Amino acid sequence: MRQLKIGVIGCGSIAKHRHLIEYAQNEQVEIVAVCDIVKERAAEIATLYKAKAYTNYEELIANKEIDAVSVCTPNYLHAPMTIAALKAGKHVLCEKPMATSKAEAEDMIQAAKASGKKLMIAHNQRFVPAHQKARQFIEQGELGKIYSFRSAFGHGGPEGWSADGTDSWFFKKEEAFIGALGDLGVHKTDLLRFLLDEEFVEVGAFVETSSKKKADVDDTAVCVLKSQSGIIGTLAASWSYVSQEDNATVIYGEKGIMRLLDDPVDSLVIQYQNGEVAKYELGQIQTNEAGGQTSSGVIDRFISSIMNQQESPVSGVEGLRSLQVVLAALESQETSKIIKI
Repeated sequence: MRQLKIGVIGCGSIAKHRHLIEYAQNEQVEIVAVCDIVKERAAEIATLYKAKAYTNYEELIANKEIDAVSVCTPNYLHAPMTIAALKAGKHVLCEKPMATSKAEAEDMIQAAKASGKKLMIAHNQRFVPAHQKARQFIEQGELGKIYSFRSAFGHGGPEGWSADGTDSWFFKKEEAFIGALGDLGVHKTDLLRFLLDEEFVEVGAFVETSSKKKADVDDTAVCVLKSQSGIIGTLAASWSYVSQEDNATVIYGEKGIMRLLDDPVDSLVIQYQNGEVAKYELGQIQTNEAGGQTSSGVIDRFISSIMNQQESPVSGVEGLRSLQVVLAALESQETSKIIKI
């Protein structure tokens, strides 16, 4: 079986610590091209992976040798770069959030449909073993009827690992569009949709910039979500957690409480109504720190879907549905109203 030839657009931290490492570990892949507007950064990565360096993404996607690309650039570039790559006949793995608006996301979905190529959004939380097991349990009725949930994703902010530190695009509205809510919160909207197997229909939110003095995007958000069947819960996303990272989710059901990534050892714990406790040591979620993101499952599933001609593991439609929740949260903050999706 031939190897897929891969190009990576954007050589910042998420490319260095996840995409490139995981592509390099996959025997079905050859990294042939990398691109970054910082010439030295592109050259360094190209040397490391014996690839060709570009500073112009249009030149990279014009390379007919390339089968698929990862788009690892600032948020405002996700849509135009993804659409251009799809039109050039490349499969695309795009970082989250997939776009800065519903219209952009719909254009990406249409471009994928028209090209016949795969579009996958890099939502890794649904591939975490504890989350996969949790969905299984919920589907099997282990918790009975689900009443509510609370989920959080917070850390000290991207300046600690972003390639540009405190000068990172993450803090600039014209490049990022959205802050912690798009960086972290959209992961949780995708996870909750995956776990509950339901869409959210109403959103209320407080979205603030309180801890990052140089930022003109949000760094702290708390949302209240309601699903189709009436499950209600909270989602918090923050860059202001200055000590330990929080990535926990708790699901409350009629038969018990399920705790995910809430314990440093047992990544899935069920506390049953009768007092029994079941603990599962399934490994913790990986981080984006150097050496911490080596098998998220995102890259392998992207490659497998192409090689085996399967549906995209996280399609553009899925990415849009997760994006719409955070877009509704922004609208709720702006209007001081509950927003219906």
